[in-house]
Amino acid sequence: MMATATQMPDVNIALRGEVRDHEPMAKHVSWRAGGTAKTFFKPADLDDLRAFLPTVPKGEKILMIGLGSNLLVRGGGYHGTVILTTPLLGGIALDESDKHIVVAGAGAASPHVAKFAAKNHLAGAEWLAGVPGTIGGALAMNAGCYGTQTWDQVVDCQTLDRQGDVHTRTAADFDIGYRHVETLVADRDEFFVAARFRFEAGDAETAQARIKELLAKRMASQPLDKPNAGSTFRNPPGDHAARLIESCGLKGYTIGGAQVSLKHANFIINLGDASASDIEDLIRHMQDTVRRQTGVELIQEVRIVGEMA
Repeated sequence: MMATATQMPDVNIALRGEVRDHEPMAKHVSWRAGGTAKTFFKPADLDDLRAFLPTVPKGEKILMIGLGSNLLVRGGGYHGTVILTTPLLGGIALDESDKHIVVAGAGAASPHVAKFAAKNHLAGAEWLAGVPGTIGGALAMNAGCYGTQTWDQVVDCQTLDRQGDVHTRTAADFDIGYRHVETLVADRDEFFVAARFRFEAGDAETAQARIKELLAKRMASQPLDKPNAGSTFRNPPGDHAARLIESCGLKGYTIGGAQVSLKHANFIINLGDASASDIEDLIRHMQDTVRRQTGVELIQEVRIVGEMA
């Protein structure tokens, strides 16, 4: 079972992780563009993170990131604290009391969870191989593909608040929808640090073959050879964002170093020298064009934070 302890950490102990000022976020987001973070912390482990959180000034923004695959930091930078969850919060294990449950840290890459489950003769996690981010990000946005969403399989999750206290939460504590998760716990900042997922008993070879099939499909349909952040927009009800964008003649449209992928119209790629402003301007142009030509309002799936340059 997940820990439910809420004991305050000893904030007087020395932090073991790395604290950096003005860290270039282009190093930590998959678009390879963006400004700096005022403070950047890479914890040594969960206890180190528990000790660090109470030291963040009250009222200062905190952003937890994993692989940065769904994130853009504006050129003016993020005037708060960024905490990196990967790889040190990336553990994956079977639950000691139930071998159908996989426990994964927020920094665990979603494809690694899929492969771990398959290796341990569990079925139903294969779709996670198509999610390019971490479990923390998947929990925060209810990531999904191939007909399954993250919270469909969550037993419970572990969160930390700003005081370093640990909480166990279930789906009942959140408003969960399509690419949407919002806490129902009032007046409390909490951050995902782990989750337990229930899968079905299955055949390892069958699950591994399905993972290979899904990865091949992803390679064939997505521009993985260029920096990108995955799907830029949510799919509108009954339609696909990529179809709408392509129907408006936007494939290949370029602003600065940012381009609407010729391979998948719902992807924006960095041609090599894109700025955060190039990418955001292209996002807005795509939204405006699709709205004007089709009447459909595309809702962005990627998260944009920070200040304008």
